[in-house]
Amino acid sequence: MFSTILIILAVIIAAILIYAATRPNDFVTTRSATIKAPPETIFPLINDFGRWPAWSPYEKLDPNMRRALSGAESGKGAAYAWEGNGKAGKGRMEIVDSIPFSRVSLKLDFEKPFRANNMVDFKLAQSGDSTAVTWAMRGTRPFIAKLMGLFMNFDTLIGRDFETGLANLKSLAEK
Repeated sequence: MFSTILIILAVIIAAILIYAATRPNDFVTTRSATIKAPPETIFPLINDFGRWPAWSPYEKLDPNMRRALSGAESGKGAAYAWEGNGKAGKGRMEIVDSIPFSRVSLKLDFEKPFRANNMVDFKLAQSGDSTAVTWAMRGTRPFIAKLMGLFMNFDTLIGRDFETGLANLKSLAEK
């Protein structure tokens, strides 16, 4: 009886591991918001890491988080490193492309709570007196992330943060 239970358990675990291995290697999380402000008002808030504390939801994860800005003051070459508690983790991001009033692209490297290397894009598209702002993150998923993804929805978790950040950006830009 005990050996039958162990065999069934081993088959279930193997099935879960095999299924996780078949999940896509890449991911993309995207959220958008319409902000009643011109791109010229919104772009500097994204293109300058010194202005992120006013709107980024990640800035509020740890009040004691250590931050360091380096490189260019804003735009391409500007870098931001942080180290905080378990929620904030540790990492670095750098603006790798900046096209005034339309796009900011970042290289985002996490060290803690897990290692990950992702790309982030902010795209701005004016439409009348408003601007559509899209925040997207893309990267690869190692096996452990695929396995965890069977039990939690990363798009929902990350997407919720993006929605909060875009709402904060909207509030700030529309003042």
